[in-house]
Amino acid sequence: MSPTVSHSSTDQSTADSVREWDAWRAERRRALTSPTGNLALIETRWLPAGERPDAEAARTGRPDSVTVTALQRTDLVTGEPEHGMRFWDADAPAIRYFDRVDVFPYDPAWVLEATYTSVPGARRVPFEHIRDNGGTRDLVVPGDIALTVDGRDYTLSAFDDDGTLLLVFGDPTNGDTTYGAGRFLFVQRTEDDHRVLLDFNRAFVPPCGFSDQYNCPMPPRQNRFHLPVEAGEKRPVFRDGFPAQH
Repeated sequence: MSPTVSHSSTDQSTADSVREWDAWRAERRRALTSPTGNLALIETRWLPAGERPDAEAARTGRPDSVTVTALQRTDLVTGEPEHGMRFWDADAPAIRYFDRVDVFPYDPAWVLEATYTSVPGARRVPFEHIRDNGGTRDLVVPGDIALTVDGRDYTLSAFDDDGTLLLVFGDPTNGDTTYGAGRFLFVQRTEDDHRVLLDFNRAFVPPCGFSDQYNCPMPPRQNRFHLPVEAGEKRPVFRDGFPAQH
């Protein structure tokens, strides 16, 4: 289903847009299957309080295909920094058996303009996280995104992902034709500080759809659409009966 709204006018033809979308899909596949891509993550290990990661020591004795990186988050109980390590394997079974990510056909009607209103000093909004024992984490939401889809007004919350607006959204396709926990979309800014572009053809399966070692935020209530968003990625597909856990 396409939204009954006017999509943004561009100088490029639909054919040009499809070529750009095809290039995005090719880059997406390259990133997913890279040595530290989503499919390569085989372990996320959080360390005891006060312990710091030693990636070099952790990699000792492992195959050359394994990379170890450090990461940090805030402990939900104490509020103190919590350190951990991620283990990536360029020869992980998920990479070897990965076939593709199914997608909806490109639909220009799902390229939508929206109004963006920044919040002075930003604010923090609680996002529930998968595999975080049901807890929520407050993420920085620097502004509100307002748009009308199929006659219904929405005010969406996109959080700040290293300087980029990341929308975590849900719709009735989740768990049916698309990944059950929702999908992600990077919000494109425009030359007008008060306008942004939402190209749902580039909606993508979150990292937790490729490895159960990720902890992904769930779509908050205000980011759940009432109509099916039949654009963007659907689900990962694996070959030869690989036991996809997602």
